[in-house]
Amino acid sequence: MSGRLAVLLKSPLFGIVVVIVLLSVVLTLFAGTHVDRTTGATVNNFLNANTLLQIATDASFFAIMAIGATLVMVLRGIDLSVGSVYALAGVAMALVLRNTESTGPAAVLVGLTIAVAVGLGCGLLNGSLICALGVHPFVVTLGAMWVYRGIAFVSSRAESVLLPEPLTQVAKSSLGFGTGVTPVPLVTMLAIAALGSIYLKRTAPGRRIFAVGGNSLACRYSGLPITRILVGVYGLAGLAAGLAAFVGNSYYGSASSGDAAGYELYVIASAVVGGVSLSGGRGTAWGALLGAFLIALMRQSIRTLHFDQNYEQIVIGCAIVLAVALDRWSTMLRDRGRRESAAQ
Repeated sequence: MSGRLAVLLKSPLFGIVVVIVLLSVVLTLFAGTHVDRTTGATVNNFLNANTLLQIATDASFFAIMAIGATLVMVLRGIDLSVGSVYALAGVAMALVLRNTESTGPAAVLVGLTIAVAVGLGCGLLNGSLICALGVHPFVVTLGAMWVYRGIAFVSSRAESVLLPEPLTQVAKSSLGFGTGVTPVPLVTMLAIAALGSIYLKRTAPGRRIFAVGGNSLACRYSGLPITRILVGVYGLAGLAAGLAAFVGNSYYGSASSGDAAGYELYVIASAVVGGVSLSGGRGTAWGALLGAFLIALMRQSIRTLHFDQNYEQIVIGCAIVLAVALDRWSTMLRDRGRRESAAQ
């Protein structure tokens, strides 16, 4: 029993789970109550199925992107263009569907294909430019952030483009849970987290990402295809952004060039708070998911406790700084432990 407890305490996800639980307890205690109009029962303003599902839904759109960004950050990279890729993929999907007048299941298939293809293409382009130009990913993806959103702005003429009804019906399907319940974004988020975790931990390409992120020079001398790995990882990050665009835009029924503006902050914050090391070589898909849920929970707490919503960015920014500080501290402790073990 003590051994299992020690393993649990050493888990990289233990800390964030504790923070989520504590914050949830605080919100439950101070959120207040209201009377349900349907049943007449007294319901907690926070601890109820509708609020929790809405928080999960809000988190799902940038959590999917955060899982893709985790792959990039494990590789010691960064992608500032994910929000713009989301916007471009959504706009491209909406324009193609409007011009082809697709309906029914065909519209869903075409929309998904376009969104994922655009996202994947943008990601591969980012990775190719980083390798070809030999510059820091920050510079390339910063430029790409403006270019992709600019293309979305020009192609849509700054208008909001409506999506066909079949896409909204799929994104808001109850999946048999009852009227008013829309779990598709949540289910998609969980599925992507599971696939991301399997990819990182159970496959050779995933283990290569950890290896390159931990020591790229040694991997280069070992003969690993560093360029192909890097381009592929950025492609997966773009693919995740395209999938998030399909789910998010379908859920809300429209797409515009302003979609996901500022999501770069939420995506990076989710990954960092979820335990991704900025020095590379460490991170998990489930950690990114929990990080996204914690960010969404922080946003919800500001609304639930009736704080000024202008403090939202301050709170999230402080969370990033604190997470980075803890990451550096844990890295120092780990390095010190290795030196002491080597000395013995």
